Amino acid sequence: MSKAKAVPNLQIEKSSLDAIDVQIVSALDSDARLSMSKLAGIVGMSAPSVAERVRRLETSGIIRGFNLDLDPRAIGYQVRAMVRIRPLPGKLHLVERLIQETPEFVECDKITGDDPFLARLVVHSIEQMDDVLEALSEHAVTSTAVIKGTSVKRRLPPLQT
Repeated sequence: MSKAKAVPNLQIEKSSLDAIDVQIVSALDSDARLSMSKLAGIVGMSAPSVAERVRRLETSGIIRGFNLDLDPRAIGYQVRAMVRIRPLPGKLHLVERLIQETPEFVECDKITGDDPFLARLVVHSIEQMDDVLEALSEHAVTSTAVIKGTSVKRRLPPLQT
């Protein structure tokens, strides 16, 4: 009889955020443009101490950047859609590159299941959406759902200390 190999005990590393870090991250999520002095006032610390904590959060990769939240509709992109994309056999890398090179795809995740890509698309019109999807049609099958509204805006995961 062969002996079964021991499977290592997989553990997810717990977040290294303390209560002050949670306050800092939450405040920056509400307004990423806060000055260090205003952020210091919110968390009850000195500005240099808060600046050092923010640097540490950035260095450790917890804070990856400070992003602009732009409303595509305000600049004319009236149609937003989620597109499931299933490349034809042998076309996975080509389709991934096409998605990356198409600026109307503003976000794309690789996912499990039959459709390896789930992309967010913004366009000025249904006609433009058809044109964008047509460019993929000889390399992939798509399934599109137009976004009517947003029930939950992108938010932070639960922050625990």
